[in-house]
Amino acid sequence: MATLFSDEWINELKDAWNAEPEVKEKLAEIDFDSVITCGFKDEEEPRCVFVVEKGEAVRAGLYNGENPDWDMRADVDDWMKWVRKPLGMAGMGIAFSTGKLKFKTGDFKSMIKNPSMAGPFIKSFSLMNKIGAQA
Repeated sequence: MATLFSDEWINELKDAWNAEPEVKEKLAEIDFDSVITCGFKDEEEPRCVFVVEKGEAVRAGLYNGENPDWDMRADVDDWMKWVRKPLGMAGMGIAFSTGKLKFKTGDFKSMIKNPSMAGPFIKSFSLMNKIGAQA
């Protein structure tokens, strides 16, 4: 099992994303393009990057100075909890409102109110569960 946010892990997530119609195809329907980064709250820079073009994850790897549209941060314990048990819509709202999940970049409130984006976003957390991770 790959280490959370390692090059191997983020590429496994990319493959799972592209294999999941509820994520890839739903986002393709709205021509979703985005640079997504993830990392830990206590670090200046994100750990990994995920590039999406028209719903398809076209590149993933370690963060290398890319300018993110979405930069999600949490503590390692919270990330690992969500890998073991993915967040649903209610859990996502609680994680955001309590500050467990932070968006350094990106507008969580407008995204979560948009069904064409919220559904695939929530589903992407179940993909983390599907591939697993170690801390």
